[in-house]
Amino acid sequence: MTAPPSNGAHAAHAALAPARRAHILAVLSRDGVVRASELLDDLGVTPVTVRRDLAQLESEGLLVRVHGGAVAVQSDVTATPAVGTDDAIAVLVPSLDYYWPAVVRGMAEEARQRGLRPIVRGTSYDLQDERPVLERLLQDPAVRGLVVAPNTDTPYAADVVQWLAGCRVPSVLAEREAALPDGTAVESVTTDHALGAALAARHLAGLGHRKVGLVLSRDSPTSRRIADGWAAASAELDFTPIPNLERFLPPRSSADFSAAVDASLDRALAGGATALLVHADAEAMAFVDLALARGVSVPDDLSIVAYDDEVAELFTPALTAVSPPRAAVGASAIDLLVRRIAEPDRPVHRVTVSPTLKVRRSTASIGEP
Repeated sequence: MTAPPSNGAHAAHAALAPARRAHILAVLSRDGVVRASELLDDLGVTPVTVRRDLAQLESEGLLVRVHGGAVAVQSDVTATPAVGTDDAIAVLVPSLDYYWPAVVRGMAEEARQRGLRPIVRGTSYDLQDERPVLERLLQDPAVRGLVVAPNTDTPYAADVVQWLAGCRVPSVLAEREAALPDGTAVESVTTDHALGAALAARHLAGLGHRKVGLVLSRDSPTSRRIADGWAAASAELDFTPIPNLERFLPPRSSADFSAAVDASLDRALAGGATALLVHADAEAMAFVDLALARGVSVPDDLSIVAYDDEVAELFTPALTAVSPPRAAVGASAIDLLVRRIAEPDRPVHRVTVSPTLKVRRSTASIGEP
């Protein structure tokens, strides 16, 4: 557990419910459990505030309250099957918090509408080889297909994809793309994150910004696609790059996180940046908090766009954000899988779903009063 923040940090946390809840979710993702007593120390708030935050997150399906705190949502999510059928779709995602709950809910709803029983497992971004978990899922003879978001950055990534291609049921990748050794594409549904970055860039360009920067929370398939889209749009729009701007931030739970945000903001302001795109919401909120603490006005002095739109609207100022269509990705993955089950010989489909940009109060024209 990290050391308790200073009194000043206590006050910032206590004043900003979205930042508190992002902290709770970060601890939950790291430890699988949050303790109310530790949250009191971490956040510097009253027991009533902690209970209110936990109740709100539980109502959003992001955790389950227990005596003394809360635990992560259970890895098994099953639904009552439609009358007369026990067919199931198995789903394996790397996490059941933050980005993925909305994707899973989209899958579950679409499966239920088609009379299928969803069986969901959440693993971990640290899991190197998902095949043992997938093999256990397939021990259920009712499973007709798999939707999987595998870890693509491990030595076993190609083996997992090859295993999926050879297993007894068809599969679809969610928010991942891959190909077999012979170059054959694997069926997938992904968000067009490169387009999301381009939407943010064009919005900022339309407001007159030309000195802009990109800050990413981690090296992941999503962040790499954001970076590609941002680079292409920046070249097209003739943006001036910010020299030495930090590209990847450490995890929010890291002791180095605050210092990294501080250094990145230093470089952005020293380079004359007037706007930033920051992935993801909690990281964007950290930049706004620090900017305001320094007397830098958001958006008058610095416009900020968040990427993910999980809690961006709840912040003050409400953050302009790129909003991936998470539920639609989940529903589309089930739809694609059902079509594959019905037509085994149909051509491979790779579906791309477009994100949207939600314009709020954290971006403004240069010189706008």
